[in-house]
Amino acid sequence: MGWDLQRALAGKGEVVATDRQELDLSNIDGIRQIVRSLRPNLVINAAAYTAVDKAESEPDLVMRVNGTAPGVLAEECKRLGALLIHFSTDYVFDGSKRSPYTEWDQTGPINVYGTTKLAGEEAVRRSGARSLILRTAWVYAHRGRNFVLTMRRLARQKGELKVVNDQTGAPTWSRSLADLVAKICDKQIGEGAPIYHASCSGETTWYEFARTILDDLTMRTPKEPIARLIPISTGEYPTRARRPMYSVLSNSRLADDFGLRLPHWRAEFDEFASATAASSAVGS
Repeated sequence: MGWDLQRALAGKGEVVATDRQELDLSNIDGIRQIVRSLRPNLVINAAAYTAVDKAESEPDLVMRVNGTAPGVLAEECKRLGALLIHFSTDYVFDGSKRSPYTEWDQTGPINVYGTTKLAGEEAVRRSGARSLILRTAWVYAHRGRNFVLTMRRLARQKGELKVVNDQTGAPTWSRSLADLVAKICDKQIGEGAPIYHASCSGETTWYEFARTILDDLTMRTPKEPIARLIPISTGEYPTRARRPMYSVLSNSRLADDFGLRLPHWRAEFDEFASATAASSAVGS
């Protein structure tokens, strides 16, 4: 996400991107020091503790990164008169709904990750800073650790893959999110800390998404063996952290207020896959 934001914002002024070594969000004093030294006009917090299962075993650290740090960033932005754009997650909901969640729906996280991300939202809102909170979901990219890259790797290494077929959401390409942020930066953003849902449209399950990923692999490299994909239930794949069974987000507020929409998840994945193939061809 950070890499895509650097690209999308490159033409809008000087962009300073920090990694974990330069800005550790668990170090509150370090956050204050770097914001005060840089004195930015805009801060975008695309960082978080996202290891959902591991988070269950170290809740204090997760809360510092996901819950406390966003509030500190917001406080520093308020001191400077800067705008903060903060990313949150679909996991602030419990997944009991069966239609897309709106920004006004009741939250109710069911794991440490979701609980701390909700705490981060609340800290930003309490700060009084001029800010904007973007909830997104099922993010994947050409870099880092994410579901698409994991499926592509395991499809070559395993004979079969079991993927849950009863958790529903909307896969979202990080490049699309970054481009959306760049467009939002051109809009007039008022005071307060409004929340917007920002994910691709449509919905699918993890199994169906995995099927799409593997089908694309088969089409592009038909002579290479691909793992057999097997649908299973959440109950057949126990994890340390519970996941929302349904976490599709409604993006209507984003469209109403800014006239912005993210495309259907399948169209975005097809573009992502084409970009991957083009990059591989150039590299070879």
